[in-house]
Amino acid sequence: MAVKRRFDGKSETYTMKGMKKASKKGENGTGVLLEHIDSKLDVVVEGQHSLQNQISSNHEEFREFRREVDYKFETVFDELRIIRNDLKEKVGRDEFMALEKRLVQLEKKSSHSLK
Repeated sequence: MAVKRRFDGKSETYTMKGMKKASKKGENGTGVLLEHIDSKLDVVVEGQHSLQNQISSNHEEFREFRREVDYKFETVFDELRIIRNDLKEKVGRDEFMALEKRLVQLEKKSSHSLK
């Protein structure tokens, strides 16, 4: 396996066996290599733009969903306030039992006084 490095127009190849250095002159491969790297970077940039568009789209969907959930929660809380206020106006079970006992006592008194 060879590792290639390029410095100032010289092509130097280092092999893994003893790291022997072989030099070649020429910039022919450098231009091709740069074009190849450039094309690969274009693919990466296009992918990043695509990902950014997807993220923006998902973010907007999330915002819309969040607004909808907030609206529904507001509606539920409004309904709970109405129910709570209605329940405050009603007689509690303990009060109802006390009033029922009073009514029974009053009925007994009134039935005795009529006789």
